[in-house]
Amino acid sequence: MADKPPESPPSAPSKATVFFRRTASTLLLWAIVATALISMRAWAYLGLIGILCTISSIEYFRMLKGAGIRAFSCFGIALCIAYCVAIDQHFLKGGSAIPQGFDTLAIFLAIAGAFTLQLFRPILGKEPLISVATHVLGFIYVPFLFNFAARLVFIRPATADGHVTATGAYLLLWLLAVTKFSDMGAYLTGSAIGRHKMIPHVSPGKTWEGFGGALVFSQLAACGLYALFPNQLSILGSWPHVIMLGLILSILAVIGDLAESIVKRSLGAKDSGKMLPGIGGGLDLIDSVCFTAPALYFYLQWILIPA
Repeated sequence: MADKPPESPPSAPSKATVFFRRTASTLLLWAIVATALISMRAWAYLGLIGILCTISSIEYFRMLKGAGIRAFSCFGIALCIAYCVAIDQHFLKGGSAIPQGFDTLAIFLAIAGAFTLQLFRPILGKEPLISVATHVLGFIYVPFLFNFAARLVFIRPATADGHVTATGAYLLLWLLAVTKFSDMGAYLTGSAIGRHKMIPHVSPGKTWEGFGGALVFSQLAACGLYALFPNQLSILGSWPHVIMLGLILSILAVIGDLAESIVKRSLGAKDSGKMLPGIGGGLDLIDSVCFTAPALYFYLQWILIPA
């Protein structure tokens, strides 16, 4: 009996198919965000952030396991959930600024816990340091950075009946719009006219033309929303601050996307997960926000609010 010819690998989806899947996933996500925004319920915002945070942490440790890195997955996911719950409880009780020392305690627990668990494993070359380092990175990269989105929503305390303020709700909307318009501008412009590779050893698809599109689209979102909702977004100060923040967040959105590319490329993963067709997993969705949310929070706290 003759051997069967080897099966050819499945062909990659066309650009039109990828664009359709990406658009459908994006519309679904915006529908979910819009539902939370319209409800103005504090638990809806915190629930959405907590769910995305947990899913992304699970994906991160799953990628580590797939690459053969023995990280402390159960402890890392449990610490992520505990961190989110503690922050949620603080905000639901009417808190605003996170108590001093809370984040330091959380990072200490991530480091001390990882080393404690490593005590029960053999010392095999550099493996223990890699396990501890990737565990601590997972906590800081995902739950710590992404929960700055929650801090922005509750930059003004929730009302007594459990609603977020208009300032917090529109600030999150503005952040997500600027960040995702940056991603969308990079994708659309790069797909249409991208010719010059940006950082091919990290992400072969990124081009300088796409980077220019990211800057333009993010400014359209930043300035457009500020013009439409000047009262709700008065915390942003004035037009110079809006333009400056649009530029800063756009650059950080690109860096955040490339940062996850470094993680995935190092671990041999194409996407962090398959939750969202055309986009990937939860971490593929929030990677840019993990960089833009802290930047916006610190800009407000150190430059705008004190003034």
